[in-house]
Amino acid sequence: MLLSLRAATVRFGERDVLDAVDLDVAEHEVVCVLGPSGSGKSTLLRSVAGLQPLHSGRVLLDGRDQAAVPAHRRGVGLMFQDHQLFPQRDVAGNVAFGLRMRGASKAEQFAQVSELLDLVGLPDAGSRPVAALSGGEQQRVALARALAPRPRLLMLDEPLGQLDRSLRERLVVELRELFHRLGTTVLAVTHDQGEAFALADRVVVMRDGRIAQSGSPLEVWQRPADPFVARFLGFDNVVTATVVGLAAVTPWGKLPVPEGAPQGRRGLLVRPAGVRLVPAPGGLPCTVTARTFKGTHVTVRLQPEDAPPLEAACALRDAPEVGDVVGVDFDVADVVVLG
Repeated sequence: MLLSLRAATVRFGERDVLDAVDLDVAEHEVVCVLGPSGSGKSTLLRSVAGLQPLHSGRVLLDGRDQAAVPAHRRGVGLMFQDHQLFPQRDVAGNVAFGLRMRGASKAEQFAQVSELLDLVGLPDAGSRPVAALSGGEQQRVALARALAPRPRLLMLDEPLGQLDRSLRERLVVELRELFHRLGTTVLAVTHDQGEAFALADRVVVMRDGRIAQSGSPLEVWQRPADPFVARFLGFDNVVTATVVGLAAVTPWGKLPVPEGAPQGRRGLLVRPAGVRLVPAPGGLPCTVTARTFKGTHVTVRLQPEDAPPLEAACALRDAPEVGDVVGVDFDVADVVVLG
């Protein structure tokens, strides 16, 4: 295992910002740590980098405890959200910085800088001043600079956070392809679920300094561990239910649940695709309170009588108007019993 955290704890005053965290990152794996502000994700990154000492626990790289190893000797690369490029240096000078610090010859610097700028899609930008670059180009230069010393572990702190959405969506695909082509081991933190799910081999969701769930993007998306994870991923149709056999008693009535679902008092999630609209008076009567065009579909906000609101996803041609009264049925394939 390239990176291991064992009971890693960071305490600020009386609060454990990291609370006995255990985490492994395998060589060549891309792991994204997700969580709301204050969940401990950036503190985790700084602890691995050696910028934040642990109160207790261990950080191991290649099985070796890093407690006595200063940040500049850990052999990890770190890229911050604001890039922190050197404004007085041109693009090539920024990328070559780490190579110069390691004593690489000018010929080695030139060859590696040229290779890296080509890899990140800026083959002819070496002589350009960084102030003349767009946000996306600066992000690529910062990435090339972090990769230049060939770190055994590359760590990214909200790497695309300052870019507009369309640019983020394009760059995250390019980053994933680049990391897999280079075989780079990556530990990234972000609050953006879409970014993490597109980039990562494994997603780690944090809450209050602890790991709430860890798994492949598909596993975490399909089966959130608990109501917190489900809501953090953007699902609104989450309630407490009592599961007995193949049915759950919920504020929305009795819903079907999949075979083998955990029994008893549980959190329950209904994905928007599983909220099916039927002509009234069939199903659960609901009033349409809002509708939002999402490009490929329409999200409809529904208010039942004396029950929490529901969110449904439907085709544009089938979307009811605000104020319409519709019925709702539930598709068992999109009902998830949490925990």
